[in-house]
Amino acid sequence: MKGLRTLLVIGTALTTWTAGIAAAQDYGSFPGYTLRVKLIGGAQYEPLYAEIPKWEAATGAKVEILSRKNHFELDREIKQDIAAGTLDWCVGSNHTSFAPQYGDIYADLNTLIPKEVIAEFVPLVIGHSTVNGRLVQLPRHSDVSNLFYQKSLYEDAAKKEAFKAKYGYDLAPPDTWAQVKDQAEFFAAPPDFYGFQFVGKDEAITGRFYELVVANGGKMFDDKWNPTFNSPEGVAALQFFVDLYKAKAVPAGVPNYTWDDTGLGFASGSVAMDLDWGGWSAFFNDPKNSKVAGNVGLIRAPKGTAGIRTGWSGSHSFSITESCDNKPAAASFLEFLTGYDNQMVEASKGLLPTRSKVWDDATAKFKADGNTFMVDVFSTFRQSMAEDAFTPPLIPEWIEVSNVLWPKLQAAMVGDMTAQAALDAAATEAATIMHDAGYN
Repeated sequence: MKGLRTLLVIGTALTTWTAGIAAAQDYGSFPGYTLRVKLIGGAQYEPLYAEIPKWEAATGAKVEILSRKNHFELDREIKQDIAAGTLDWCVGSNHTSFAPQYGDIYADLNTLIPKEVIAEFVPLVIGHSTVNGRLVQLPRHSDVSNLFYQKSLYEDAAKKEAFKAKYGYDLAPPDTWAQVKDQAEFFAAPPDFYGFQFVGKDEAITGRFYELVVANGGKMFDDKWNPTFNSPEGVAALQFFVDLYKAKAVPAGVPNYTWDDTGLGFASGSVAMDLDWGGWSAFFNDPKNSKVAGNVGLIRAPKGTAGIRTGWSGSHSFSITESCDNKPAAASFLEFLTGYDNQMVEASKGLLPTRSKVWDDATAKFKADGNTFMVDVFSTFRQSMAEDAFTPPLIPEWIEVSNVLWPKLQAAMVGDMTAQAALDAAATEAATIMHDAGYN
């Protein structure tokens, strides 16, 4: 949620990124066919979906979007479809962290997508998109988070003086999570302004916890897949969230936050710092959508106590069901959605491309347009993907373990359990899951 590792209206400026999108490739002909799909929804994802009519015009087919939900809700819906035997749709949004749990419901794209097309993607991302030797998803964009902040807070002389007097070091964008904690508490003025925020439910908080464990030098599992996240490193990671919540340095609603909540929260101007992914970049700096536009700073994600930067990463993707009634049409649609031109559409908003060439071409376009903010975004995220990013365990049980862990993280956060007790309880349940799966 490792290796290479925002709703929005597409205006005239974006059109320059997408000219000739359907004319450059023959996507086949499927007149009269309706392709049924289930897609991830949210502010960052809409620009791509606005391009779908171009595929329809090029192929004669129509796309029926059955669902457009956040990924956690979509995951639950897909599992309901599996249980009910109603996989009567063809294309679904997927993610490298989610894919291993789905068994064989998705087709091997090695037999549906031309090899020369697959070769245009970053090889490591293709590797992470492969489950048991089967390429079950075509990567849309990759994600890793870095730290956005309000620059004016760090340029305020009075704040600098007060911070130095209280904490004994100069106020500057934080390089460690200990500094994030100090600064979050210093900047917070609830209920109007908060120093920090974080996602607090579903696999989102599991992932944030996981990357802090790693940054502190810990692991989620040992070499025999026994849960080890209740270690001192894990307790310290969870205590970070507990302490900020108790200090009211974060909004009271964070236990129910997912990705749109943090992105829209930072754009509202009511949060000093936001660990978030690249897809929000253009939104944050757009005065039509954001109160912090022109005041956005960005640095690599901070380091934990082990000197390791947090970098939980993965890739959003699209898959084709084995039960699809027209796999060639579905494959054509995947090639369109993840094609060069559409990755340029997404890159214009800050989403991190999975095609090697788009990294270079998007950066060159930003430079040509004089968009120094997005040049910095791509430079920062490219370095982070190359040096800091790491995936969660790419095993079928990851989401099941997450589902027993995140409620315990919430319980500790709101004071119902200590951090150690919460993690011990979660580790016991996770151990049962891993044992039942045959790991030990």
